[in-house]
Amino acid sequence: MNMLIDIALSPLEATMNDMIFQSAVRQAGLDEDSVTSWAIKKRSVDARSKHPKIMLTVEVFVNEEAPKVPLISEGFRDVSKGKRVIIVGAGPAGYFAGLECLLHGLKPVIVERGKDARARRRDLRAIQQFGIVNPDSNYCFGEGGAGTYSDGKLWTNSKKRGDIRKVLQLLVEHGAHERILIDTHAHIGSNKLPGIIQSIRETIEKYGGEIHFESRVNGFLMNNDRMLGVSCANGSEFRGDAVILATGHSARDIFTMLLDAGIHIESKPFAIGVRAEHPQSYIDEIRYKQNPRDPLLPASSYKLVEQVHGRGVFSFCMCPGGLIVPAATAPGEIVVNGMSMSRRDSPYANSGIVVAIEQEDLKEYSRYGPLAGMHLQAEIEQKVFGIGDGSQKAPAQRLKDFLKGKVSGSLPKSSYIPGLYSADLASLFPAHIADRLKNGFRAFDKSMRGYVHEDAVIVATESRTSSPVRIPRDPVSREHVSVKGCYPCGEGAGYAGGIVSAAMDGQNTVKAVAHALGVHQ
Repeated sequence: MNMLIDIALSPLEATMNDMIFQSAVRQAGLDEDSVTSWAIKKRSVDARSKHPKIMLTVEVFVNEEAPKVPLISEGFRDVSKGKRVIIVGAGPAGYFAGLECLLHGLKPVIVERGKDARARRRDLRAIQQFGIVNPDSNYCFGEGGAGTYSDGKLWTNSKKRGDIRKVLQLLVEHGAHERILIDTHAHIGSNKLPGIIQSIRETIEKYGGEIHFESRVNGFLMNNDRMLGVSCANGSEFRGDAVILATGHSARDIFTMLLDAGIHIESKPFAIGVRAEHPQSYIDEIRYKQNPRDPLLPASSYKLVEQVHGRGVFSFCMCPGGLIVPAATAPGEIVVNGMSMSRRDSPYANSGIVVAIEQEDLKEYSRYGPLAGMHLQAEIEQKVFGIGDGSQKAPAQRLKDFLKGKVSGSLPKSSYIPGLYSADLASLFPAHIADRLKNGFRAFDKSMRGYVHEDAVIVATESRTSSPVRIPRDPVSREHVSVKGCYPCGEGAGYAGGIVSAAMDGQNTVKAVAHALGVHQ
């Protein structure tokens, strides 16, 4: 017999295995000697009172042993002679599609415009320290995609899309800590993710898959209405039995190539705004009612959403104990994003605060057809760059001054390494975006009292929240609606929003490919 038991402990008690076990047994009214094995299945923080609690779900087995869970990697097989699946992009969708291929006997051939994780670091350093943007290797492009240098959050609202635990278990099998299997809001951290990503690559190659870096796709190999493969700027061509497009939300050249090739794409909703940064200690004080916080509690986070004049204004990719990073993918633009290390021990908390953009907000850009949203993004990013000194320094404003319409006389210290300078951020956005941001922040200050803090600063521009384009596919076959052999996938195709949902979409897309090719697991 097994039972699931919910218990609440202090942060200190939750570090003691004996205390956890005894509390669970007592809660269930069991005899300790009858319990043959037990394990924590879920962990979260309840911060509603002045004394936050750690909430645990414990599974206990009475007079029987817990069943052994087999490793997913035990199902991988040699695919060196299998049917070839060309996967464009080595982000979460692309790499998890590659792993799924190993379960179906398909040979993944992954084509990535950027560099491997180790070489990619030099280009990130060039952005941070010298403002040099490599359009093929940056915080969005390269091994692991944008997910490598993010907070590494591993939760999603898309539970119907696939097997979340399968994604987490694969991460554990490639080096992630087992706690991600039980933490409600699990994360890995950008200092740990590169090693895990490299381990995934090694697995794919071990079983006969291929990964080609510095291979930017510059064309599609077509035979009438069927996609046969891709050509690359370095002269390489890759042909296969199916092509999965998992290019990420910032692959603007791919969107343009699709449109120029007459391949149907659509404009979709997305969001634009700023990144807000606070002292982490202040967010802890609001959330935990503690300053300093109990060292056994994680850095606190928040999630905020309001409706303003018919549009959502919401927090996005909140990074407790995190850093703001320059996420431009081309020279001449300013884009910011957030990331956290595994310990989340930065003195700053940051989050995107963005406004939903719908089709009717893009009327001025209708001449660009389905690329209307992409051009709005680019216009704002280039405008923000244009008021600066040609580096990756970003314009910023104290939140209080933004709401008053006043340029800040000084700025607080920030985690953003390239540096900040004072500017009127409202003037950088279309009026409808700036107005909704202001009203959204005022509403946040009511729902999270004190959010408009003296040292809260907002930084422009948070513009890569999701793809502004959807590459339409059949909901069952997952094949493009008009191009056979082409399988749009992940964030770039408009079907995911984060590491886990992109990974699941990659897995599900390969299952559809396997079915179409008559290959079974």
